[in-house]
Amino acid sequence: MKPQNEFTQAQVDRIVEMAWEDRTPFEAIEYQFGIKEAQVRKIMRSEMKRTSFTMWRERVSGRKTKHNTRSEAIRFKSQTQKG
Repeated sequence: MKPQNEFTQAQVDRIVEMAWEDRTPFEAIEYQFGIKEAQVRKIMRSEMKRTSFTMWRERVSGRKTKHNTRSEAIRFKSQTQKG
């Protein structure tokens, strides 16, 4: 697991953006940045206001789209995402 301070601010912003998106699974973040869900939660907690973090955790807890099954693709890519 990479420590949070090893990421640039742009990378942290992208992790937060991906975590906030409902359709991007934690496995895609792990594939792209090499961090597990627990580290994503730590980053979200440090980068967001407490109320926003609480709302995000309630929203993603148990959500099927945030956790891939083994048969699904490893990486989700939005149609609006560049190259």
